[in-house]
Amino acid sequence: MLLTYFLLFLMIFLWGFSFIVVDIAMDFVPPLSIALYRLIIAAISMIIVDWYLIKKKNKPMTNSLIEREDESSNKQYWLFIFLASLAGVSLYLFIIYSAIDLIGPSIPVFSDCLINPILITIIALVVFKEKLSKKKIIGFAIASFGAFLLITGGNLGVLQPDSPNFLGYILSLLAPLSWTSYTIVIKKLKKYNRFKSDFQNLKNISIFGCLELFLFVIFSNQFDVFLNNILNVVVFLCALYLALGPFVIGYYIWNFSLKKLKSSNVASFLYLQPFLTLILSIIFQRDDAIGLWNIMGGFVVMIAIMIINYKKTNSF
Repeated sequence: MLLTYFLLFLMIFLWGFSFIVVDIAMDFVPPLSIALYRLIIAAISMIIVDWYLIKKKNKPMTNSLIEREDESSNKQYWLFIFLASLAGVSLYLFIIYSAIDLIGPSIPVFSDCLINPILITIIALVVFKEKLSKKKIIGFAIASFGAFLLITGGNLGVLQPDSPNFLGYILSLLAPLSWTSYTIVIKKLKKYNRFKSDFQNLKNISIFGCLELFLFVIFSNQFDVFLNNILNVVVFLCALYLALGPFVIGYYIWNFSLKKLKSSNVASFLYLQPFLTLILSIIFQRDDAIGLWNIMGGFVVMIAIMIINYKKTNSF
């Protein structure tokens, strides 16, 4: 259990820093290009690692991917892989990167982390029949208040429709819907038990996501921009970090944690991410401002996470 929580903290750091890296990369390339660079590196890396593991175990590649069962279940498995790649990779990255390009790294991560745990918890109650104790309800209420302070600094005016960056805010609100859909699909995928590991499952998702993003780049007439920046050192280093850190390691931890903990417990860690991103934004001198109320909101969020995840030995 302690290992799972440690991995979740590592995941939050990798994801929190990724928003800063994306913001740096988009000084050179548009959102779709950096997302595709990231997915190409991630997919190639996982294919190589999977090939090595299969070779080491002396098992055929075809048997390692999916155990042969009836054709209907096989089709359902690949349907869920496709839906997961669309919701949690290609569409999610395009939406969240576009939001960062419009309004900077902080607001997108704020919105993402504020709404995600709430949506995941509500859907988990309905779909997976997970129980929500009074303690967790209080914790989520406190966390929502803290996240509100982190996002707005106590000023609702930044969320008004007449805001000059309204499109960026809309995209920031759409990102959690996409990620919540991914989380639910991953949970549903567990029923089939058709993959040997979360890593192989993630590899399949990354390959599908890579193909989807490639089509997005073609249809948006950005292929020339993508090709012209392949040798850009800064872009490559950013894509390398985004591929191996937040995607390969981060997504694996997320999927692994969903098997060990309730959806609501895993989702509660997302409340830490805005606070971390704000700190990193200051360190790397990005175009984000932070005030006293933002800092206070971060501390409130951390207290709420401790409330949500605290468990007495004689309870449950």
